Amino acid sequence: MNTQHVILGILHNQPCSGYEIKQYFEQYFSFFFDASFGTIYPTLAKMEKSGLLTKESVRQEGKPDKNVYTLTPEGAAEFNTYLMSPLEAEVFRSDFLMRLYFGELADEETVEGWVRSELNRKEGLYAELQRQMKQFGEHISPAQRLCMQVGLVQYEATIRLLKEQLTAPQ
Repeated sequence: MNTQHVILGILHNQPCSGYEIKQYFEQYFSFFFDASFGTIYPTLAKMEKSGLLTKESVRQEGKPDKNVYTLTPEGAAEFNTYLMSPLEAEVFRSDFLMRLYFGELADEETVEGWVRSELNRKEGLYAELQRQMKQFGEHISPAQRLCMQVGLVQYEATIRLLKEQLTAPQ
């Protein structure tokens, strides 16, 4: 899976601007996939050049024109090929876990600060994902609901473990 595949999936539902694609990443995928504007726009340009999507410049009153991207039949075929391909191994990167791994090289107060910071971040992400599930209600597919539930379970487990660490006798 790469950014191109995700963008193809987004455009499979409807044409979008680069800004709308970025919002999609932030709103729906933030707990398991991230892409910056610096990744999205070059990927869109590459995809347009290879015929996976088209770009239409749309005039906006009082604002700069916006580019709206639409999936081509070739893009739909590429996305379908991705969907039907074997699952790839997950790639997980965490600055928190990398620092924690080398935590013996830092003082206890610093490590505890990392744990508290990550706990706060995970609690915020958990609350946001719960809010999104309530907001979307029945407007998401069973597969999308399962995806969000997996995220909630992962956050719950991490939150529980970090809280246990903070209350454990040292």
